[in-house]
This record gives sequence, C-alpha cells and structure tokens, in this order.
Amino acid sequence: MPQTVCSGTMFTTPSGFSPHLACAEPGEEEEAPQEGPGPGACLADGPPITSASLDTLIQNLVPTTDYYPEKAYVFTFLLSARLFIPPPDLLARVCELCIKQQQLDQSPLDTAKVRKFGPKILQLLTEWTETFPSDFRDEKMVGHIKDIIHRIAPCDETYWKTLNQVLQKLNQRLALMSQGEESIIKVSLNASSISDKLVAFKTKPPPIQKDMLSICNDPYTLAQQLTHVELEHLSRIGPEEFVQAFVQKDPLDGTQQPCFSEQKKKTSNLEAYVRWFNRLCYLVATEICMPAKKKQRAQVIEFFIDVARECFNIGNFNSLMAIISGMNMSPVSRLKKTWSKAKTAKFFILEHQMDPTGNFYNYRTALRGAAHRSQTANSNRERIVIPFFSLLIKDIYFLNEGCANRLPTGHVNFEKFVELARQVGEFMTWKQVECPFEEDRAILHYLHTAPIFSEDGLYLASYESESPENQVEKDRWKALRSNVLAKT
Repeated sequence: MPQTVCSGTMFTTPSGFSPHLACAEPGEEEEAPQEGPGPGACLADGPPITSASLDTLIQNLVPTTDYYPEKAYVFTFLLSARLFIPPPDLLARVCELCIKQQQLDQSPLDTAKVRKFGPKILQLLTEWTETFPSDFRDEKMVGHIKDIIHRIAPCDETYWKTLNQVLQKLNQRLALMSQGEESIIKVSLNASSISDKLVAFKTKPPPIQKDMLSICNDPYTLAQQLTHVELEHLSRIGPEEFVQAFVQKDPLDGTQQPCFSEQKKKTSNLEAYVRWFNRLCYLVATEICMPAKKKQRAQVIEFFIDVARECFNIGNFNSLMAIISGMNMSPVSRLKKTWSKAKTAKFFILEHQMDPTGNFYNYRTALRGAAHRSQTANSNRERIVIPFFSLLIKDIYFLNEGCANRLPTGHVNFEKFVELARQVGEFMTWKQVECPFEEDRAILHYLHTAPIFSEDGLYLASYESESPENQVEKDRWKALRSNVLAKT
C-alpha cells in the first residue's frame, strides 16, 4: 500500500481495518523547534512535537547541565530513530554533541559543570541499556559509552563505578537474551514434529500416542500453563522488534537499516511467538480430530471450550483466540455429528467475544477491561494482560503503512511515532508481569513437543472420523489416505 499523510481521517485497508491517526497535512506541519533544548523541545515543556528534522530530534535527546528529556520522549525516539539511523551511529552523534556542548575535549575540565552533566548522561545511557539491550550487542555501542565516561571520570571517580554497574546489568540481560534464543531454536525443532502417519492407525487400539486429557484434564490448570508459555514469549520480545518487523528504506538516504540478516535476527522472538500461536491452533485441532470415537471427540471439544473460558477469565486472550481458531478450522468444524454431541453454548459466547466484526470491537472492549483491572491490581494474578498478538501486530502494521515516516519537507513525522510508542509501551507494561502460577513441567513439555497434524493430516483424520459428504471430499480422502499409507 502506498504511504499517505493523513489528517485525522479514516483510512481503510482491503481487510476493512480502520485505525485513526492525526497526522500533519503536507505544508501544514508545525514549525520545527529550535536546535538545542528549549520551549517545545521536550514533550513536557511545551506543545507536543509533531514533526522535526532528525538533527533536531537528536539534539533534543542530548542532556545538558540543566536539561534532561522526558522519559516518554527518550523511549519514543530510541524506538523510532532506528528507522533513520543505526543505533551505533545515533549514540556516536549523541556523544559528539555531549563532547562539544560540555567542552569535554578541553583541558582542564570545568569540574562543577561536568558534575551537573555527568549524572544526566549516565541516566540516559542507563535508560537505553535497560529498554533496548539488544542495541548493545554491537561492540561499537559499548565503546561509545566507555569513551564518554572516560572523558568525565576525572571529575568524579564514581562515574566509573556507576558505568560498571550499568554494564554488569546489561551483560546479564544479553546473556538471558542469548539463552532465550537458544531455547527458541530448541523448542522450534521440537514443535515442528508433524506426524500424519498416526492417522492411519487411529482406529487401532491401544493408542500409540498420549493425548492432552491424559496429561491434564483440568481446564483451569491447562489455562494456567498456557499463560506460562505466553508470558515467557512476551518477556523475550524487545520493543525494537515491532519497528524492525516493518523496516523500510529511508527515502533520504536510499538505504535500508539495518541489513536483512540483522533485521531477521532482531525479529526472531516476535516470529517465534507467531509460530507458537499457530502451533497451539493445530494442537487443538489435532486433539479433537485424533480420537476414534465420537463421544471422545465431543469430550475434547468441551474440554477446550472450558480451557478457552478460563483463558478469558485470566486475561490470556492470545491462547483464547488460538483455541477458538483451532476449533474453527475446517477439518474440525465439519465434524457435525461430533459437535451435535458437545455442549457448545459457552463456545458461542466466547466466539462472540472474539468476533472480528467492527474491527474486533468486543475483544477490544474486553482488552480495555483487562487493562484497567491490571492498572488497579494488587496481585500478579490480576495484572495479567496477554493481547491477541496477531491483531496487535496488525494494528502496528497499519499504523506504519497508513502514515509516512517523513513528511514532504523531509521532517520526521514524530506524531506517528508517539502513537507507535504508546501501543508498544502498553505492551511493554503487560510483558513485565511475572506468571503467578506454578509450573507443571509435564504439561509444558507436552504443549511444546506433542506431535501435531499438518493441514492434510487434519483433513484425513476428520474424514476417518466422519465420512466425506460429497464427491470432492471423497476424492480428497482417497488421495490423502493413499499418500499417508505410502509413507508408513
């Protein structure tokens, strides 16, 4: 979709998704604030910045002896700036400005002046390392930090101590990130276990694989364990991944930042989370289609309806939608005799909550309720908000596509990135909740490793359960059966 500059108007996509965003009209953007911190330069000190040159925005990030940017500005700019300038280059620019403004390249240093400035630059570096630790995988980043502290340390030796503490915490975060990436690879290998050949033996006792009900028959317990998986995935996703997912060429320099391989690496946690959602959909469908007897299949349907309801009550909307999606897959929905045996009133209520009509109006209302509960909660149990992640990504995608990164003047469309930061910042709050439920390793292992059917496997299992209703289904059943049997 071509990018447009909109002005509070609704822009509609082919899917009917219609977010709103007020952006400056061409030729009507606000006058850029003057270089250097001053009225209007900080989000707290004057009118919100709607647009400015990249140089001005960088200048507004740089602390001085009597100025420090508001935290919201720091997060918004560090999140969005990577679309225009790589983080190492940005930090280099910040350090250069600090050296120039504070005269850190001169001798002797103005000790009183540096002691006013030192804590502020350390605060900025601390916020950067805590919020965007992946930026500091690049050795250049750490080199810039050490250089600037080396220049101010003669005025106060405690700056080195503070820096060492910052770097120690950073290294811990980076180590955890590396462990998480290794875990993602391991889980992905296990989760890719597709075993369509099981279908050919589904009518032959004894069962040749465990099923979910043999591992866990309590809906609330399973909902808790699903919440464990969800929160673990959320905790690994860095805010920068939402920007990296939609990185584009900057029209002013003609380059794509960063290169493709780096981009892919920086969205690995986001991609792993989407894979988990898809796996849960197929796992639910597999569990329903696998049993040979209609009564057992109906029992599994009722069980997952109860699990979905418990997920809703917890605030785990992602697992809820994955379960509903799995139950709505064609191989499952066509099992009319099975569904007729199941009590489905609660399922239709849940479907109504997640109805896509009106841009998921019902879901968004429920999400706001959960978010409000989270803000006023006294326990981690009540703080849980796990959004329907694919819709969150879609919202951010259309925000990105709907308004240009730069205005016709070449100024950065900062108003767009304030809205982006609002959405990502809300997610960052939700992802920090620690799971209050005790882990059940057996259930978690099953969720990650149980074999699932492919789409063809699901159709074959469905036809084996309830015979094809027309010639098209009969032909497909015959082809699928011969294909699977040939592999066994």
